[in-house]
Amino acid sequence: MFERKIPKDLDCGMGMIMEIIGGKWKPCLIHNIWQGHRRPSELQRLNPKASRRVLYQQLQELEEHGIIERIVYPVLPPKVEYFLTELGNSLLPVISVMDEWGTQYLENPSKKPLLKIGA
Repeated sequence: MFERKIPKDLDCGMGMIMEIIGGKWKPCLIHNIWQGHRRPSELQRLNPKASRRVLYQQLQELEEHGIIERIVYPVLPPKVEYFLTELGNSLLPVISVMDEWGTQYLENPSKKPLLKIGA
């Protein structure tokens, strides 16, 4: 994989989580996989503005961080599915709050979103 010339500064929690879920499509991919959409074609259909290459790259990065697991079934044509790992499941509260905030904001951008954190 690509190696950076300048190493990333990951000395705080926010830097670490942004390294893991900070891609444009990563939170959407985690949310989609959690909702049961596990095939690459389904993920592409749910995120039509993302190119196949970018989705594959971000899925690969999530896999490298241990958030998702990729299973290739030995059939013809090849069948691939993605599943959340235990570590990936631990991110679901964060992803859910992000989804809730975004949904409330979309519904009424002039009103501050109200979140039930820790409920």
